[in-house]
Amino acid sequence: MPVKAKLAAAWASLMFLYIYVDYLALYKPGFIDTLRGGTVHEFDAGPTFVAASLTLMSVPTLMILLSMTLPARVNRVVNLVVAALYIPVTVFNMAGEPWKYAYFYALSIGLELLIHVFILRSAWTWPRRAASPAVGLDGEALRAPQQV
Repeated sequence: MPVKAKLAAAWASLMFLYIYVDYLALYKPGFIDTLRGGTVHEFDAGPTFVAASLTLMSVPTLMILLSMTLPARVNRVVNLVVAALYIPVTVFNMAGEPWKYAYFYALSIGLELLIHVFILRSAWTWPRRAASPAVGLDGEALRAPQQV
């Protein structure tokens, strides 16, 4: 499988995980009441919070597209930088959560960190040579199309 596809799939998986964690958090008792009261995890849910949240989630969303479209050398660097920067963001998401939800957040953050590590590893080990006409990037010989 091409590295670009692996990276795009990893970023898409990360976004699905973000969505489900946020959705399932709505089921915590009192969470919707605090949302209606204008706070999210101790933060004022005003325009600044909403804009910051959108910005924070826009980057991984754009990484799905960028992973498929950027040239390999730039793609590798961008994925390494963004994944590395998002590791502290991921860990910070557990700040201020009550201990009774520790398993939920530890599991979700653990999964998110595993995906980040996969992205970092995939980008770091990206083959630094172009495929030759006879051998693909996966090292397997390419077959000539059969003529009928």
